[in-house]
Amino acid sequence: MNGPQVRVRTPKDLRRERRRRPHSCWDHLIAAPLWPLHGINLGTLLRTCDAVGACLAVPRLPWLPEALRRGNTLRHPACVHWTGNPIRWLEQQRERDTAIVGVELTEESVRLGDLPAARRRTVMVLGHEQSGIPPEALDLLDLAVEIP
Repeated sequence: MNGPQVRVRTPKDLRRERRRRPHSCWDHLIAAPLWPLHGINLGTLLRTCDAVGACLAVPRLPWLPEALRRGNTLRHPACVHWTGNPIRWLEQQRERDTAIVGVELTEESVRLGDLPAARRRTVMVLGHEQSGIPPEALDLLDLAVEIP
């Protein structure tokens, strides 16, 4: 019985195949922690975004640049964009026909594992660590997902 050939890539292969030039910002997945509370969480999210080729969109808060600088252990600049007012920014994204997905427990939330792959530009909204996504922003979501 001959099955399909599986090729295991070595760490050297993976380094050689890495993104050689910057990705096209705003054309894919954007993680948007629009109501951050802890800077340490942003550093972790920044590195995760870089690993999957996503952008990070954050509001202009006085403490954020320093938190991102401290959390960025990458050897290159990360893709960070500043949003200004979170609600207005989400409204602008809707006008651009961007899918807005909120990570929030709601009655309509879909399990993350059941979410279909994004086929268009998508913003993943992350709420405040304690109080979640504000009610006025929930109205702007196309879909809410929950992470078990």
